[in-house]
Amino acid sequence: MKKKVIGIIALFALLGAGAGYFFLTDGESPLVALHPDTTAASPKREYSVEASDPGSGLRALSVMVSQGDKRITVLDKAYSPSPTQITEKFTLEGASLKDGPFDLVITATDHSIHNFGAGNSTELHKHLILDSIPPVVGILSQAHNVRQGGVGCVSYSVSEETETTGVVVGELFAPGFKLPTGRYVCLFPFPLTLEPADFRPRLKAVDKAGNERLAEFRHQAIPRKFKADTMNVSDSFLQSKMPQFFEYYPGMTDLLQLYVTVNNDMRRQNAQTLRELAAKTATELLWDKKAFLRLPNAATMAGFGDRRTYFYQGKEIDKQTHMGVDLASLENAQVPASAGGVVVLAGFFGIYGQAVVLDHGMGLQTIYSHLSQIAVKEGDQVKRGDILGNTGATGLAGGDHLHFGVIVHGIEVSPIEWWDQHWIDDNVADRFK
Repeated sequence: MKKKVIGIIALFALLGAGAGYFFLTDGESPLVALHPDTTAASPKREYSVEASDPGSGLRALSVMVSQGDKRITVLDKAYSPSPTQITEKFTLEGASLKDGPFDLVITATDHSIHNFGAGNSTELHKHLILDSIPPVVGILSQAHNVRQGGVGCVSYSVSEETETTGVVVGELFAPGFKLPTGRYVCLFPFPLTLEPADFRPRLKAVDKAGNERLAEFRHQAIPRKFKADTMNVSDSFLQSKMPQFFEYYPGMTDLLQLYVTVNNDMRRQNAQTLRELAAKTATELLWDKKAFLRLPNAATMAGFGDRRTYFYQGKEIDKQTHMGVDLASLENAQVPASAGGVVVLAGFFGIYGQAVVLDHGMGLQTIYSHLSQIAVKEGDQVKRGDILGNTGATGLAGGDHLHFGVIVHGIEVSPIEWWDQHWIDDNVADRFK
């Protein structure tokens, strides 16, 4: 028993010696990074410091700024126990710095007893310029009459280089793009879900230092009335349509339950994908500002914004809004590109079935859905009138037709405006002159 106790004590002593040796020999200094890492700074911009030390962990972190004879500590943290990784945030608002050059020093110290117990330290030095003045925004376009579910376009100038600029509509941000002339142009949607009284677009410009300017501009919100429609879901429809979705919802065998799930969950997923595709937009306009080409000799079967109520065996099962225009001509009719652009999606796309999404640049995109076959692939450049595929009844289509949609910064908008050359000339093309 005595030998066993001595052995345990020896083991702990050995472990302690090992730990002590580790802390004594930990000569690696912490890693430190500042975000955003820019040469210009503003008092209100929030910075984050990331520090890590996988060895002995972090003991302390500090941020100090100096300008002339002034020395101010804006962040001072001590850690116990010692984390191996931390992120701390700070601003320069309390430092009372003047516009102009200043120095910033970040110091991170680990918990080793290297350097006679002081630990290893890393100092990150930054020479920055404080700029507290927001950019000046000038509105260059005149009339901004925007229909509910439609699109507006504004032309404007900014007094300095921007980090971010565009139009804010509710929680949506629509980026603006700089033209070779130096002015900016921004297409922005009037979301169908937003009431006219709540439609309040504002221009946003953030300079390289992080100063932000929000500017209102004259606009008129034009309300629209949308059609109410009923859709009867039959057993034959469920039996013919739902098998294509089995792989996405394995184990769900109730066809009606699967239909409601697809019509809701997959619809939301598809909408999210459209917002992600908006990030792939070209920074220049790929479209010649001609009226969008319409499916030839096609009748309109359903309109944009139709409020649909779905029934099964006389019982209401769902409600959705139709976000495009359904066009029908001949079965397997050829589908032309409405305008020049680049293919950013080509394949099966949830409720839309076989679909193609074209990017026309600067946040403007179009979708062609329910196709029976696709004639293009992602990355292809197409011209107005090039054939993208053939109409069909894939996805949730009840019969052969084309669901055509226009998308601005990931938000589906009314296609009707884009078939009207007069509207394009007055509301979009004019901003580029």
